[in-house]
Amino acid sequence: MKRHPIKAGQESVWDYPRPPIAEATMKHIKVFFGGKEIASSNSTYRVLETSHPPVYYIPQEDFIEGVLIPSNKSSFCEFKGEARYYHIQVGNVRVENAAWYYPTPHERFGCIRNYIAIYPSLMDKCTVNDEVVQAQEGDFYGGWITKNIVGPFKGGAGTWGW
Repeated sequence: MKRHPIKAGQESVWDYPRPPIAEATMKHIKVFFGGKEIASSNSTYRVLETSHPPVYYIPQEDFIEGVLIPSNKSSFCEFKGEARYYHIQVGNVRVENAAWYYPTPHERFGCIRNYIAIYPSLMDKCTVNDEVVQAQEGDFYGGWITKNIVGPFKGGAGTWGW
């Protein structure tokens, strides 16, 4: 695995910490699905972890009412705790388990309690300060790649052993 060169204003995911951290950000985050803007926020957190693009966590109140449908799915993160999932639905358009949150995260991640993370690959588009993000490969991490985030990124084929 060879690290990509970094230009001015860029961040390498290989400089992100492990264990991960949650960082408050005022970047304008938007999520579009089913032909509608379903979330917009300037009060998010991004979780940064070695080899992964940031995952943005959006306050639940910044989603339009009725788009988050509770799911029975759960998963576990050694750093954040037990995650619960939401389906996302706009009208008759629905995607299963497209979002997750931590109702009782470990203490270190208390700031993201009940904040919602989205898989950008399952949305029409997601933006950071109006830049359309590229979804992280694979269906596990849900990272948001922008022009200022440099890899290589874990998640795609052949990267699990990193």
